[in-house]
Amino acid sequence: MEIELLVAGLGIFLALLFVWSFSTLTQERWQIIGAVPVSKNPQGDWTGVNFTYYGFFNACACTLAAVLFLLQLGALQVPLKITVVFFILLMSVCLPAARLVAYLVERKWYTFSIGGAVFVGIIFAPWLLVGMQAVFDSWERSGLQAISVLAALSIAYAFGEGVGRLACISFGCCYGKPLADVHPLLQKIFRHCNFVFDGHTRKIAYAHGFAGVQVVPVQALTAVIYCSAGLVSLYLYAKSHFTAAFLVSMLVTQIWRFGSEFLRADYRGESRISKYQLMAALAVVFSFVMAYLFPAAPAAAPSIAAGLKSLWQPSLIIFLQLLWVMVFVYTGKSQVTGAQISFHVLKDRI
Repeated sequence: MEIELLVAGLGIFLALLFVWSFSTLTQERWQIIGAVPVSKNPQGDWTGVNFTYYGFFNACACTLAAVLFLLQLGALQVPLKITVVFFILLMSVCLPAARLVAYLVERKWYTFSIGGAVFVGIIFAPWLLVGMQAVFDSWERSGLQAISVLAALSIAYAFGEGVGRLACISFGCCYGKPLADVHPLLQKIFRHCNFVFDGHTRKIAYAHGFAGVQVVPVQALTAVIYCSAGLVSLYLYAKSHFTAAFLVSMLVTQIWRFGSEFLRADYRGESRISKYQLMAALAVVFSFVMAYLFPAAPAAAPSIAAGLKSLWQPSLIIFLQLLWVMVFVYTGKSQVTGAQISFHVLKDRI
């Protein structure tokens, strides 16, 4: 009953979050969360640095993914210190990869590619896991069964990427094609459920001039599909179907990643099949290879109660808070927008 309550509660929360987000985040005021003055100009105003809701939602998504990853491995009685070390090492590779892959594909330093970071993580994670098993099993039983860890990681990714698409809505990136440019059937489907972005500082405005234009809500579709796959996979995981959980979460997300690119209008490279689509296709193949190389072994059923209990530790809570702050600053400090700030006294309140 524990897993049913967890899946139902998480599903309801995400549904409410998405209903609010899809109807709100396209508004102009939901791009910049705050501006910090850094230097004073001769005219008397200040030049500021913007922090964005893009960073806020990315930080929330990454922290949610971390919590779910820790929860799932805690449910298998994997020692917390080993889980945290694995997560930190993986993130230390994936976070820089988000910017590096975007540069290699798009030749832009001041942007991020979550798809690129995920592809690097998919390739790196199994071998990191094998290396950690060799180290930790030399002095204590680590509890790391490869396929269960990969399943937990792919489920956490599905939720993290799904919620992370709210960041894309707030910044106006990863946007869909104008309805006028898609097939008449798609025009009919999205006639009453599309996105219209406000504001000239959003990527959809300065890159393509699509501000005020009805576009396919591809970010919303991705959020719903990814989190739905995550919910199904989480249930399978709790029932000890680790291979099925891994394949469902990976195949749904990567196949949709490949297909959704045809609905997007943002720059993905010059070829019809983008490098990101090739990465997604390779990730599908790699998932089957991993499922074959790391078959599930008999194991005790995960205990959701034990997983929740493992999260209730002051050091872990502080770690998650620091993770949130780090991701917010890293992804939320805007590199493509600026601010001119002025201050004044409200004389009627003196």
